[in-house]
Amino acid sequence: MPTPEAAVIAAELRTAMSKLTRRVKHEDRIPLGQVAVLGALDRDGAMTTSELAADQRVRPQSMARAVGLLMEQNLVTRRAHPTDGRKSLVELSDAGRTALDAERGRRVGWLAQAIEDELTDRERTLLAESAALLERLATR
Repeated sequence: MPTPEAAVIAAELRTAMSKLTRRVKHEDRIPLGQVAVLGALDRDGAMTTSELAADQRVRPQSMARAVGLLMEQNLVTRRAHPTDGRKSLVELSDAGRTALDAERGRRVGWLAQAIEDELTDRERTLLAESAALLERLATR
């Protein structure tokens, strides 16, 4: 059972992170689910729709719709699977990579500017240390 102090910190942290996440989403131009698919393809390379669905923890039918929307926008392409003719691989197109980079840039850019405008040097140092702690908690 967590201590009352840890519970208070957890509640305050959850609230602050939720607010920050909502604010960063204001910078988005591509829906979050689509950005997640583009990000997965960028990190892991070409995948089948089923593999993408498993990676994103959604139903294959939902992923098929998402991939279809991304294809309509020319953000992803399909190609034949090299070893299984029944399957196809979805991969990030050049336009998809450009859109993903721009999306990431908007998010990071807004947050970097807010950090620069709002925080003192000491607070920036504290935030950098906190980021490492948050990463550690996230991987627990």
